[in-house]
Amino acid sequence: MKQLIIPVVLLLAAAGCGRGESDADAWGTFEADEVIISAETSGRIISMDATEGMPVAGGAVIAVTDTTMLVLQRAELDAVTAQTQARLAGIAAQDAVIHQQMDNLSVNVERTRRMLADGAATQKQLDDLTGQMEILLRQSETNNVQRRSVAAEQQGVAAKRAVLNEQIARSTIRSPYDATVIEKYASAYELTAAGKPLVKLADMKTMKLKVWISGAQLAGVKTGSTCTVRIDRGEKEFTNFTGTITHIAEKAEFTPKIIQTKEERVTLVYAVTIEVPNDGSIKSGMPGEAIFN
Repeated sequence: MKQLIIPVVLLLAAAGCGRGESDADAWGTFEADEVIISAETSGRIISMDATEGMPVAGGAVIAVTDTTMLVLQRAELDAVTAQTQARLAGIAAQDAVIHQQMDNLSVNVERTRRMLADGAATQKQLDDLTGQMEILLRQSETNNVQRRSVAAEQQGVAAKRAVLNEQIARSTIRSPYDATVIEKYASAYELTAAGKPLVKLADMKTMKLKVWISGAQLAGVKTGSTCTVRIDRGEKEFTNFTGTITHIAEKAEFTPKIIQTKEERVTLVYAVTIEVPNDGSIKSGMPGEAIFN
């Protein structure tokens, strides 16, 4: 009997030193929020310093496309603006002359009216002067129309310049947030087009573990609650993290073939997303386990 006890004790000891997988409530794989950064303008890439695996800060320049044609078009608009300003200056000078003539003519009209009352002038002389005044008024109105037309032209030029400035600004592609370059689709000196992917970025600071639970476990899992997440460390140990449950699927789905729930295999399960702060040891696609508190 003593000889039979020893193997049993060794078996129990071996089980106690195992990985403890039966303690986990759910299994899944880690994912990161990924975004594909594309070019917003067409042209040759004149700068592309991003490399796969490189961390980039939010706002950091990823690539720059050629803006030569855009700058030349903006210079052309600057010339048009100078021309419209010269036309406005000419209209203003004409207005000044017209108003001076109207002031002088007004004096003559009043003098002629007094002379007509005294019999020293004729009605025709007064009519001629008032007719000249009407001509000057029409010329002033014409100048105002021209001024409004030039002002509208300036607004159109300003709108075109704003579009060019925006295109020039968009020729510099920046990272939207702190991320890691996980894929690179283009290189410097290549031609690109608006909408063509340049790099794929991933936010590796917070990883998402997607696991599946059965309906029996659903009552003990709540959005916003914390749980223990662990990954393999060597052959027999784990590294533990504190995760936050951020999403629980509203509808059940069939169990994925690669996933087993606590009840081994169930027909329907619910997807649960757990966000885990990453210290750099968690990678996309890495398997993970969740233990619900």
